[in-house]
This record gives sequence, C-alpha cells and structure tokens, in this order.
Amino acid sequence: MNPAIQKTISLVLLIGIGFLLQRKVTTPDQRKGIKTLILSIALPATIFVALLKIEFNLFLIYLPIFALLINGLLFVIIRYSLSLFDMDRFTADGKTVNLLFSSLAPGLSCFPFLVEYATEDALAFAALADVGNKVFVLVILYLVAMRWHYNTQQFTNLSAKSRLKRLSQTLIKEPVNLAIIVAIIMLYFGLNLSSLPAFLQEPITRMSLMMTPMILIFIGMAVKFNAAQMKKIGLLLIYRSACAFLISGLILIFLPQQVSISLLIVLVTFPQSAASFWPFAHISMINDMEFNKSKTFNIDLALNFLALSLPFSTVIILSICTFPEFFIEAQHSLFIGLLLIGLLLIAKFFQNIKARERTFELMEE
Repeated sequence: MNPAIQKTISLVLLIGIGFLLQRKVTTPDQRKGIKTLILSIALPATIFVALLKIEFNLFLIYLPIFALLINGLLFVIIRYSLSLFDMDRFTADGKTVNLLFSSLAPGLSCFPFLVEYATEDALAFAALADVGNKVFVLVILYLVAMRWHYNTQQFTNLSAKSRLKRLSQTLIKEPVNLAIIVAIIMLYFGLNLSSLPAFLQEPITRMSLMMTPMILIFIGMAVKFNAAQMKKIGLLLIYRSACAFLISGLILIFLPQQVSISLLIVLVTFPQSAASFWPFAHISMINDMEFNKSKTFNIDLALNFLALSLPFSTVIILSICTFPEFFIEAQHSLFIGLLLIGLLLIAKFFQNIKARERTFELMEE
C-alpha cells in the first residue's frame, strides 16, 4: 500500500480509537484534562518548533501571500453565503463555521501526499505557503474570535484602551501565544531550535510529537454524531472544496507558462487541506472563558467539522495527486468547482421541496 495512504488511514484510525474511548472518558472534567494537555503543552511546543524551522526566502514571498489570499477569500465567501446552508453569520454556529471553513491544516492532509507523489520542491513550496496560513490561523483568526467574544459578552461599551488591555492579558496568559512570541524573538536575533541547549531541545521536540495523536484521539472522544448536523457539514465541505478549486483555477489562469509542475500541484492541493485545529483552540479557550448562556461558538459543531474535514480532504487531495496532469489545468479546476456548486444547488432545491411537503403534511394534520 502507498505510504501516504497508510499514513492517512492511521490518522483516521486514531480518531476511531478516540471514539471507542468515549465509554471510558465519560465526564467533562476528564475531557477537559486532555484538552488542557493539548492546548498548554503539545500545541505550544509544536508551534514553537514549526516557527523555528522556518527559513524564509524573500524570493518566494508570493507563496505565503498566496496562502493568505486563500484564507481571506474563504473567510469572506462563507461569511456571506451561510444563508445557503440555513445558517446566520451572527449566530454561534455561523461564527464557528466561519473560522474553521477558512483555516487550513496542510501538515495533516497535504504534506504526506506531496512527499509521496510529488518532488521535494513541491513540499518546500507548500511549507513556505504554510507560513502565510500560520499567520492567518494563529494571529488573524485569534483576533477575530476575540472580537466576536467581546461582542457576544456585551463588552461593546469598552474603550479601545480597555479592549487592548484585555487582549494583552489574554495573550500573556495563553501558552500558545507565549510560544509564538518567544519563537519570533529568537528568529529576529537569528536563532533557531539548534541554538537551544540539548536538554531543552529534546523535551520540546518530544512534546511537539504528542500533538497529532492527542488531537485526533481527543476529536474521536468528544465528537457527537448528529445526522442533521453531519449532513450540513458534508455540504459545507463540498462547498469549501468547490470554492478552493475555483480560486486555484483563477490563479492558474494568470500564471506564466514557465511555472514548474511542482508549483502547479501545490497551488491546487494546498487549498484543499483539511480544516485546522488552531481555530478550534481559539474556540475552546473562549468557550472556557464564558460562563453565561450566551456562547460565541458551538464547540460540538467545531469538533464534528474537524472530524469530517480530514477524511474528506484526504480523498480530494489523493485524487489530485493521482491525476495531477488533469487537475493542474486551469479550465479543469474551474469546471470541477462549478460542477460541485451546481450539485449543491440541485441538492438544495430538492431539500426545499421536501421541506415544503413536510409543511403541507403538518398543515393537513
């Protein structure tokens, strides 16, 4: 079996193991303890190591910009099209989908297939693009989530100075943010992970290796299957993939002819990456801060979105890597994007018909 497919199956199995552990981990306190380990140890260590490995090349600055463009467009697109899925952008569900829909996790869903199916250049290009994605999911989405939190908790009367003070306090308290700050300071002074003494390098690296299995097992333990919600998430993921294909197709149209095939593959596969865990980290942190009934986000919806996003993206990226010559053609990417949107509109049409029939049946009763 292909190593990339083996890795994907192993990741999905970890979610399955977590699901089987639901009978063992029954109380909220037990799940909260695991979540604390992820957010306070594994995730900060992973971010710290990832940032210190960045070797930024000014000649390839367009790749992080490309990733930021993808993130930003997905954020705006879903924000103003949530009504297609009977959702309101001002509700907890709408805000949750907005954050996750626009985030990307190439490390889990894109990189493994680029390693197996493409060249080393493709992986390098994707890693550079991920710099822009990290800025978006770690910084921009965090600021957006905090702003929505202030509005939901009726902090709108706070002055700009008070909001900045609250935000600074939150930044200082969170281990993830401290890891980012320390890493940026080290990069500024030309330091990297190897600059640290060995007795610090080894535990930080070991803690970072915990993140992927712990996150996937936690998703499996906390996910709550709801048929109606899963159906809606499935439609959202199809729409997300369609938007990504359309964006990639438009970018491919304007690229010069001499662009390498490796870069073309990255431009098509990268936007199809699964949703990132980092927005969930922001959602989880804010959810723990809120004690009244009015919640900014729906944490159960976020978990289910993450659980379905990984296998869905895997199928799409595997298809692209299997038939790269077809997908790197701009017209083909545009066609697939339009086809998926057409199928969604047809599904929505039949869904509305069924809803009307049910309404008539209730009226007759």
